[in-house]
Amino acid sequence: MSGKKTKRQNPLWQTTKPERKSYYTYFFGQNMIYNMIAGYLTTFLLLVGIDPVKSAAVVLAVKVWDAVNDALFGVIFDKIKFKSKQKYIPWLKIACAVTPVATIAIFIIPASATETVKLIWFAIAYIIWDTAYTICDVPAFGIITAMTSHIEERNTILSLKGITGGVGSALTTVLVSVLISEYIGLGYGPVSIIVAIVAMATMFPICKYCQERNKTVDEEQFTVRRMLKYVMSNKYLLIYYIGYVFYSGAQTYNSLHMIMAYYIYNNSLASLITGTVAAIPQLFMALLVPKIIRKMDKTKLFRISVIATILLSFLILPTRNSFILFVITYMLRSIPLRIIGVLSFAFTPDCAEYGQYTTGTEAKGITFAIQTFAVKLAAAISGSMGLALLGWFGFKTKFEINGVMQEVGSFADLEAINAIAQQSDKALDGLWFTYNIVPIIGIVIALIIWHFYKLNDKDVQVMADCNVGKISKKDADKLLSRKY
Repeated sequence: MSGKKTKRQNPLWQTTKPERKSYYTYFFGQNMIYNMIAGYLTTFLLLVGIDPVKSAAVVLAVKVWDAVNDALFGVIFDKIKFKSKQKYIPWLKIACAVTPVATIAIFIIPASATETVKLIWFAIAYIIWDTAYTICDVPAFGIITAMTSHIEERNTILSLKGITGGVGSALTTVLVSVLISEYIGLGYGPVSIIVAIVAMATMFPICKYCQERNKTVDEEQFTVRRMLKYVMSNKYLLIYYIGYVFYSGAQTYNSLHMIMAYYIYNNSLASLITGTVAAIPQLFMALLVPKIIRKMDKTKLFRISVIATILLSFLILPTRNSFILFVITYMLRSIPLRIIGVLSFAFTPDCAEYGQYTTGTEAKGITFAIQTFAVKLAAAISGSMGLALLGWFGFKTKFEINGVMQEVGSFADLEAINAIAQQSDKALDGLWFTYNIVPIIGIVIALIIWHFYKLNDKDVQVMADCNVGKISKKDADKLLSRKY
């Protein structure tokens, strides 16, 4: 059932307009939740009075469970058969309800609790959120393969969802930054509730409108051993996401925007300016990238953007003493950086098609679970690395107030005690290093790894046609540009 076609829609496309809109709004809400954690968790932990090194250790420790639950969910996802015959929608219904609530749980740590209680509360809440986000992420990306088997349509949908996802992230940035700034000083708990309500409302439509119209051929049952064997045999999945972990895991600036703005440029809301100049290219790139990749293979565009990001990152380094120069260079770098962001998850469906084509095993659940695991692992690494480095450089989370070392709970408190003057030069230099140098190191390593990723769009389309039974494996082999 393809629905009514518009004049501008490619006649080969299989999805309906309401279906695509619900897919886009889902990522609006999901990105709000993700940005709340990725963008503000580190700041929250620094303000709530937990030692940076201890909180960094908890974040990394939770990843032990993360490694288990992602692999476990991948197996469960591919084994469980719902009475509705749907593979993705039932999981999305669960995710839409649980993930926003789990987000709130992280940010309502009692301020009066001891540091030990705060650490235990955070660890439990973060484990629950981590599990919920797996259920939230895997089906959302996996369902694109059931919505359409047309590669151009998939690429376009995955690119355009970057617009709504970017708007969701931008809204979270503005909303949270203003409400928790030194000018308003609202707590993280109430702010997280606002974000969760909006996210839940925008995520649920996908459960009503999205259709699972394309069933893959010869679906099989899996054991953990077979799933691990499948993952190890999907070399391009491993290559891409190993590179991604180095790239995204080193993006320590994502979790330090407000802290850097406050301590380096003396105003936490200075982060809104950089956030705004970064958001504008994101909207344009989300619109332009689908048009560009119709003429240029997305892997080539991706590599060019990575190289440009590295070169422009070096221009930011000398701008510490000039906020205007910092904003200009930050805006220039955001252009290729946003292209990377738009394309980042467009490679997972390709790896899923490649895996099924080369092994004969349909395992999209574990394929997209690897994506979710890589995203969460990278976020944990960037956040924990930022915390650990700040702790190593002697960054303070407790300050002298009336001759007594005390905790603070907001930027308003920091402003009241002149916290900037209480940080050492080493701590401030370390903050600048963590914010700028670490990301450059990560993306250079990622570029080297991504050099070995060889899939291209034309070959993936051939593989997809074979996987859904449109052409035979023998005919597909003849159409491929190279032997896989």
